[in-house]
Amino acid sequence: MRLRFWSYPGILMLLLLSAACTAGRPAPGPGDAPPGSGGPTLAGCPVFPADHVWNTPVDDLPVHPDSAAYIASIGPDTGLHPDFGAGLWEGEPIGIPFNLVDAVTPRVPVAFLYDDESDPGPYPIPADPRIEGGSDRHLLALDTTSCTLYELYAVEQGTAGWSAGSGAVFDLRGYALRPDGWTSADAAGLPILPGLVRYDEVAAGEIRHALRFTASRTQRAYVWPARHYASSRTDPDLPPMGLRLRLRADFDTSGFSPEVQVLLEALKKYGMILADNGADGFISGVPDDRWDNDTLVTELRRVKVSDFEAVDTRPLMLDPDSGRARQP
Repeated sequence: MRLRFWSYPGILMLLLLSAACTAGRPAPGPGDAPPGSGGPTLAGCPVFPADHVWNTPVDDLPVHPDSAAYIASIGPDTGLHPDFGAGLWEGEPIGIPFNLVDAVTPRVPVAFLYDDESDPGPYPIPADPRIEGGSDRHLLALDTTSCTLYELYAVEQGTAGWSAGSGAVFDLRGYALRPDGWTSADAAGLPILPGLVRYDEVAAGEIRHALRFTASRTQRAYVWPARHYASSRTDPDLPPMGLRLRLRADFDTSGFSPEVQVLLEALKKYGMILADNGADGFISGVPDDRWDNDTLVTELRRVKVSDFEAVDTRPLMLDPDSGRARQP
């Protein structure tokens, strides 16, 4: 469960992809790149260009001058926790699922609580969409025809139709960020899907993007590429939305299982981006019955927040309103 403030406001693959969505195991689409060939892809679509900030390595960037304070405020002894896994928890899949849709998926209007910071839609919602459990109730839909990502927060279907707290639409071939100060389906005004851990990436041996994580106490501030804060606290030692943490280069991953090693190496190279209020050190991912929950929880708990350092990402920024990043 995540904490929020009231004011934060392709047909060829149809059968295969439909089965994948039902089983919770998204299938690779035509054009999905093998490890090391560029930015991440999903169902034939780029998950943003290779030089997007989400997909840019940060292993050679300088440490942020306030790194020690940020780490202390999150909790140095706090162990990482996978906010994803196999099976069900309280009757719901563990993690944030997504839906693969296409040009023939019905588009429906959605009424928003925070309509002044939401993209009006309509949104492609399949007949039986996969929605995150708990209070956040995220609904993510990737249109594989146009490579457009649609994300909704706190979605509900009532007698009057679909409603949500907020919604955002992202062109996965482009670099556009939300308008400055706008939320998305996530507190930081960021897309959710690009930061999720997917089992297929881990099985392929490499994750080529930053991960999404949460912290319980955040600052009333945000840093690029985030566009929105979700806190009233002004303590400068608290982490701002969009803060990027990197697992230290000297952290020894040799004693971990192969799957967890893949995740940890991604945290060294790409880091993780603070995207929402929630439990400290929780990393977001997609539900999949192939995850080994016991291994994930036990091994990630050994990785402490003190094993990370905050990264100064300012050298990457080319334009504050663009996700395109200067490459190392």
